[in-house]
Amino acid sequence: MESVQLYDTTLRDGMQGENIFFSPEDKVKIAKRLDDAGIHYIEGGWPGSNPGAAHFFELAKKIAFKQAKVAAFGATRRPGISCDKDGNLAALIDSGAPVITIFGKSWDLHVNEIMDNSLEENLKMIKESVAYLLDQGREVMYDAEHFFDGYKANPSYALDTLEAALDGGTRTLVLCDTNGGSLPCEIEEIIRSVMAHFKDRAGICYGIHTHNDCAMAVANAVNAVHVGATLVQGTINGYGERCGNADLTAIIPILAVKMKKNCISEDNLKKLLNLSRFVSETANMPPVNSRPFVGKSAFAHKGGVHVSAIMKNPRAYEHMDPVKVGNVRRVLVSEQSGKSNIIYKAEELGVNLGDDAVKQRQIVASIKDLEDDGFEFDAAEGSLKLIMEKLTEQYKSYFDLESFRVVVEKDKEKPCYSHAMIKIRVGKTTEITSAEGDGPVSALDNALRKALSAMYPQINDMHLVDFKVRVIDGSDGTDAKVRVLIESRDTDNIFSTIGVSEDIIEASWQALSDSFQYKLSLEHQTTS
Repeated sequence: MESVQLYDTTLRDGMQGENIFFSPEDKVKIAKRLDDAGIHYIEGGWPGSNPGAAHFFELAKKIAFKQAKVAAFGATRRPGISCDKDGNLAALIDSGAPVITIFGKSWDLHVNEIMDNSLEENLKMIKESVAYLLDQGREVMYDAEHFFDGYKANPSYALDTLEAALDGGTRTLVLCDTNGGSLPCEIEEIIRSVMAHFKDRAGICYGIHTHNDCAMAVANAVNAVHVGATLVQGTINGYGERCGNADLTAIIPILAVKMKKNCISEDNLKKLLNLSRFVSETANMPPVNSRPFVGKSAFAHKGGVHVSAIMKNPRAYEHMDPVKVGNVRRVLVSEQSGKSNIIYKAEELGVNLGDDAVKQRQIVASIKDLEDDGFEFDAAEGSLKLIMEKLTEQYKSYFDLESFRVVVEKDKEKPCYSHAMIKIRVGKTTEITSAEGDGPVSALDNALRKALSAMYPQINDMHLVDFKVRVIDGSDGTDAKVRVLIESRDTDNIFSTIGVSEDIIEASWQALSDSFQYKLSLEHQTTS
């Protein structure tokens, strides 16, 4: 198997994405997870450009990484000064990083118009900077910034910049599609030309760095490996400037599973989904359900024909086993579902539908009727389980509502104030409690917790993480039905519940009540 090295730049290039920020401490946590997942190189930032990156490298010195090498990123020396007088190069050396990745200009447009430099001086800057850093005992990679655009504009000069880096002593040339405008056919043609040009130079490692401005970052990176690149740069979840960088959560399984490249172990590949979610959570960015391989919907099936087929052989509608990347197969239930969906989903959720075909068809019809009424169970599996249990007379209610009252007050000097009073029954015991909240749903949540916590202390580790409201049919104005989706999380699970009503408080109560009932049913399953 051919080997491909993985180079992660989430902590530097990923942070250039809109709304993405990692503190030095966040970066340390992510670096440890990247190392644990088998990433070979972890780029920690540009120590010459900001104090946060420099702080990360100080923290990184105290970490004993299992296999990953930490890389510092920076530019070649500035025009007209020597390397030993350049503050950026000094910061790279002071970072203590065993690997230094420096970028230089490969596009004559940047040299002439942006830097106001000469082509000759730019070549000297590349060669001398590489040589100087190698003399400091560091592994040096050269990022040929804007290489593909530069090659298209002036192939001879673009190749000269690579010659300068090789003359400086590096053997790693990373070809960058910095603007993200190249197509896979162009990537292949240009890399073949570069490799042919340097065919007499032994031991060159070609790397690829792509951006996603044409939605081609992953395809371009994969095509580069197909041609002969043996190092791939990218970010977790594709975070990065503008439209993002090449997404390693897609590239890694493609290389390992589809192309049979030796880049990551099977055990580490299974960590990919959790790594993706950890990085998105640390970045405070919601996971993208449709993200290939690691998204919640990546192996989700909704159509009845599809589900019937995968029950016989998953290969019929899945390009690979989701377990390989730590993901799971999911079957969704909706008005498009057939009996196969319901049977599969009931088994997955631990609900026994029995063998009565007539009863099974009735359950399918009932769920489709609810979907037609505005429910959306593919986004609320917690409520779906409870509905199935009710339809099969297996449902156990852990509490019953007697009544609630919600008061919202507002005066001209204070924000809205919400207060809820709730009366519930657990067995023969009745509880009446009240609580305040930031809004009516928050007040209801707090009052329900207060009423249940003495009898069910396990609810204390559950909290609401998302609340969504959607008007189902806006043509009815304020009389329109609304759909409320609530996502809750406890120590081990994330689950969603749903409510539908013309009244937003009623719909919210349905979803909120289901979230508590579902949580308690999980606890009952665990202990029984």
